[in-house]
Amino acid sequence: MRITPITEANVAGKRLLVRADLNVPVEKSRVTDATRIARFAAGMRPLLEKGARLVILTHFGRPKPGELDPAFSVDKLRPALSDALGVPVRFSDNCATESAVILSESLRDGEVLLCENLRYNPGETTNDAGFAAELARLGDLYVNDAFSCAHRAHASTAAIAGRLPAYAGPLLLEEINALTTALETPERPSVALVGGAKVSSKIAVLKNLVGKLDAVIIGGGMANTFLYARGCPMGRSLHEADQIATVREIETLAEASGCEILLPEDVVVAREFRAGAANEILPADRCPSDAMILDAGPQSAEAFMARLNHAHTILWNGPLGAFEIPPFDAATVAVARKAAALSHEGRAVTVAGGGDTVAALNAAGVTQDFTYVSTAGGAFLEWLEGKTLPGIAALCAPKQAA
Repeated sequence: MRITPITEANVAGKRLLVRADLNVPVEKSRVTDATRIARFAAGMRPLLEKGARLVILTHFGRPKPGELDPAFSVDKLRPALSDALGVPVRFSDNCATESAVILSESLRDGEVLLCENLRYNPGETTNDAGFAAELARLGDLYVNDAFSCAHRAHASTAAIAGRLPAYAGPLLLEEINALTTALETPERPSVALVGGAKVSSKIAVLKNLVGKLDAVIIGGGMANTFLYARGCPMGRSLHEADQIATVREIETLAEASGCEILLPEDVVVAREFRAGAANEILPADRCPSDAMILDAGPQSAEAFMARLNHAHTILWNGPLGAFEIPPFDAATVAVARKAAALSHEGRAVTVAGGGDTVAALNAAGVTQDFTYVSTAGGAFLEWLEGKTLPGIAALCAPKQAA
């Protein structure tokens, strides 16, 4: 697929209709974490300096379609967006009306217009062609800079791309390049760490990864299910007893492709799931009937780190234990710091993504040392599954008649 970067276009005097993801935390009408806005703005400022006129589309929260609940208005994002862009931001209280078109046409070079929440209109989530046509009137060029929304076939990510010359924004390209490097063209040896609660939620991810990488380290509740399939007692541990056949299938696929699967050799068990609970370290096949496996043990962490020590590409999705509650964060923190050190030393490309993963890396204080950390959530997971994302495919589709 050929995706054209907006940096290759002549943007001077052009209205760039930019699909952003500015769905950020807000409290009492104030943005409490502007990281996502800052990253978006960093890619847009050079375009403004070249004379582009930005018309920004975004969703915010989950309002009921057709219900204009002021709690979900994106107007409250303007102060943070203006600060990040370094220019005033005008506002349209709709994104599919004649007044919005007039506002977009009144922009001068280097000026910015933010349009009201896309999801106020029912046509957004149904990928309605009529709504996409109305949106297309707001711009001369379409730019998708929201990888985190690319897995959704919505009007602002899919239908609209065929109605205007379509380009990829800096953030979207950055994400694609990072994930492609880690998964499609990794420098060998390549290792993935996959954690989380359930194997059933990541079947497609595991099947895809074992066919492409050299090793997959499995942690969290997922590891418990793999251990259970190998005959290890689980006690009261989170596991999926009905997924033995799935585990067998994944192991068979891994063996056929020469991918090594690493599981915990020792585990941290406790009778209570609370911070500071009494715990003990036991072999992985010795969990007592009244206990729960809540983390990989220190021997396992050392084995995982030893495997990473020889890797040139590391892909991470999901914690290795119940990292939110000390002391069951030990394995996740130790391995995260090892991966970060390898990245910092230039010995490995490290790419991580997923909500819990980002939270775990932040808790370990290593996010900045990873090569790339994605906040895309669902889109990141579907990319790991090997799926074609509608928002990405739309950028490569031929232009339709408006």
